[in-house]
Amino acid sequence: MHLLYEEDGEFKVGTVLGQAPASFQVESPHGRRSKVKAAAVLMRFEHPGAGELLEAAGKFAAGLDTDFLWQCSGGGQFGFEELAREYVGREPLPAESAGVLLRLHSAPIYFHRRGRGRYQAAPEETLKLALASAEKKKRVLEAIAGWAASLARFECPPEIASLKDELLYAPDRNKPETKAFELACKHTGLTGARLLERCGLIKDTHAYHLGRFLHEFFPRGTAFPAHEVPEPTGVLPLAPVEAFSLDDTETTEIDDAFSLVRVSEDQWRVGIHIAAPALGFAPGSPLDAMARERLSTAYMPGFKVTMLPEDVVQRYSLDAGTERPVVSLYLEVSAQDYTVRGRHTRLERLRVTANLRLGDIEALNGAFEQGGSAGLPREEELRTLWRLAEALEVRRGKPSVNVAAVDYVFRVRDGRVRVEPRRRGAPLDKLVSELMILANATWGELLAERDVAALYRVQSSGKVRMSVHAEAHEGLGLACYAWMSSPLRRYVDLVNQWQLIAALGGRKAPFARNSDALLAALRAFELTYARYDEYQRAMENYWCLRWLEQEGMRDTGAVVLRENLVRLEGLPLTLRVPSLPVLDAGTRVRLAIENIDLLERSVACVYVETLGSAGGAALAGDERDER
Repeated sequence: MHLLYEEDGEFKVGTVLGQAPASFQVESPHGRRSKVKAAAVLMRFEHPGAGELLEAAGKFAAGLDTDFLWQCSGGGQFGFEELAREYVGREPLPAESAGVLLRLHSAPIYFHRRGRGRYQAAPEETLKLALASAEKKKRVLEAIAGWAASLARFECPPEIASLKDELLYAPDRNKPETKAFELACKHTGLTGARLLERCGLIKDTHAYHLGRFLHEFFPRGTAFPAHEVPEPTGVLPLAPVEAFSLDDTETTEIDDAFSLVRVSEDQWRVGIHIAAPALGFAPGSPLDAMARERLSTAYMPGFKVTMLPEDVVQRYSLDAGTERPVVSLYLEVSAQDYTVRGRHTRLERLRVTANLRLGDIEALNGAFEQGGSAGLPREEELRTLWRLAEALEVRRGKPSVNVAAVDYVFRVRDGRVRVEPRRRGAPLDKLVSELMILANATWGELLAERDVAALYRVQSSGKVRMSVHAEAHEGLGLACYAWMSSPLRRYVDLVNQWQLIAALGGRKAPFARNSDALLAALRAFELTYARYDEYQRAMENYWCLRWLEQEGMRDTGAVVLRENLVRLEGLPLTLRVPSLPVLDAGTRVRLAIENIDLLERSVACVYVETLGSAGGAALAGDERDER
């Protein structure tokens, strides 16, 4: 005797070797022996042999009309042998019964299972909906196959082209277009970006890389909603000084300015003036919502997205020829040893007389260090401020920047790029850094003393983080440090300025230390600021490659950092060189440039020769400023 039984969702056959009240010992056609429960048995038969039944049943099932079976089955539950008997009009052969079972089991749309070997015909309306769904699925699968085939021929169907950005940056894997796209990538062995490039949809590699940033942070575009430009509240006294700013050539959001007045033979009064947009709009206002959504101005070579609308920036930026509301920190400074004898903070209007640009007065760096003169505007005022900065740095006991490191400035115009090195710790750079550090530390201490919440920069064990508590910044040698010097560009500075203005006016601060709004701003800023920085570095990497290609570089010098990792000379670009021999860190080498891939942002280089030692400066990191 043979059995047809169900095991793990499959129909199997076997020859009975032994029988117990509730089970059978069977041997499969392949010789495997097993125990089968009696409840799992669907049919017992003598002929044909166990190894022939399923083959014969399959042939019989292939000739059955599923729709006709459905019509024959009636509305109630039935067993497969009953339907087989109804279908053939007599007692069915084992192969015929098994064939009907196979057909019923393979058509779940037509027949709903109600137990082992038992089924029920689907209601007519349910069947119509299911058949329509199956037909739709079939058409979708055909469309996916067709789209994938076109893409594999590097022909992009319009349905795929219309979703280009989504497919590149945030694919929805439930969409058939995405499934076709990924199938084509698998068949061609290409990345998604490379496939679309081959299809002619990526013609500008810069737009492709920038698009990833815009898609993540500005999916609805970078334009601001309609808004009013707020005027400063209250009547502010006019500062009795004429101030000037010192910024990079391309800076448009001028947050800070300086003034210098000789009070006596023995004393200077130094003014550090910070733009005060917090006097124009309050937490919870529409402009606050805009700034809170962006959290920071995002900078990339040749491109930036401001935190605040341009017209608001213009109203509060410390541009030459304007009077602007500011928070001013005045220092009483000894003219002999540049010790700070006193300090006080005021809210006032500031008359800005000049916007000095670093590129125009670069010669002052060498003149100050060598004790000479460059004959440039504001030279003596800047020299005095630089001497104050040096004294401040010495008293802190920590350098404001890593003087061994080199910054790079990218100038992009008309698709061409210039990469200009800028030495950290140069006099003008130190002047700005130290005065900003002093202002941020002074106002952070003021809020801590008055028990007013603020967002502090904290550094311990080499790690930098944000905190609502006034903790130490070990890297700067300060008891506490709160960013307040860039309220037009960073949301943290704007929040801290609201808190500072309230404290100076003796009013309740907008944010308590444990307020959900303050803590949410802290977390959001940390995450967003880090992501902005990642994108900035990625785009700087891209423009380094553009520069190599633009200049037709075939080889380049590099400095070994560790193992096969090198930094190219004259560029903030690190890469791995598999062919590099084992060399000490700091060793200079020459590399041949074999391939530059702007789409993948990669460059392949091959070791050529060892040139010698580069010294410690070349090994310095490229960490961002903390000021």
